[in-house]
Amino acid sequence: MHVGIILDGNRRFAKQRGESVLKGHEYGAKVLEEVFDWVEELDVGEMTFYLFSLENFNRSKLEVSVLMKSIKRYLKRLEKDRRVFEKKVKINFAGDLERFDSGLQGVMEEIMKKTKEHKDFVVNFCMGYSGRQEIVRAVKLCIEKGEEISEESIQKNLWIKNNPDFIIRTGKQMRLSGFLPWQSVYSELIFLDKLWPEFTKGDLVGCIEEFKSRKRNFGK
Repeated sequence: MHVGIILDGNRRFAKQRGESVLKGHEYGAKVLEEVFDWVEELDVGEMTFYLFSLENFNRSKLEVSVLMKSIKRYLKRLEKDRRVFEKKVKINFAGDLERFDSGLQGVMEEIMKKTKEHKDFVVNFCMGYSGRQEIVRAVKLCIEKGEEISEESIQKNLWIKNNPDFIIRTGKQMRLSGFLPWQSVYSELIFLDKLWPEFTKGDLVGCIEEFKSRKRNFGK
């Protein structure tokens, strides 16, 4: 089972608590770390997290700077996390990674290098990601390789190769905001009122049960 998650609501969570919106990203990072323990007991083989969109670079320089530092700290902990190696977690980063500073790029590249042979569980982080950009890039790669433009060739050249079975979005918003537009064509969608820092293992279990209860016709 492949689960996609749009992590929305960090800033609103902090505001509700009377704290700086920048503090909300720290709360969100803590929940993200806990997910690794939750999925061990669940029927999940791949997860894709919408961590930072290409449009997020348009936020204030202060917020982007603080968010980058928070993400870098999280990834450095992840790089040394024993669970990644004990559970054979393969970690990928999808997006325009060249938009990030060399230090953060280096951390992402090192994590991918260290986990590239892992096969038991896959985690994709969408960083500097735009779904439209991903499709345009895939088409350009097909042309560069001399491949016929088809659904199969485009899919093969996407950053995220596997289609999510369902996508969760926290934070009350009912849209995908450019997340996996090609891959999500038949994904089930689940929208939660909870903000991302409030998301729990019980919520993930509930989403999986909701997904399993739905009948999927795939256009038939």
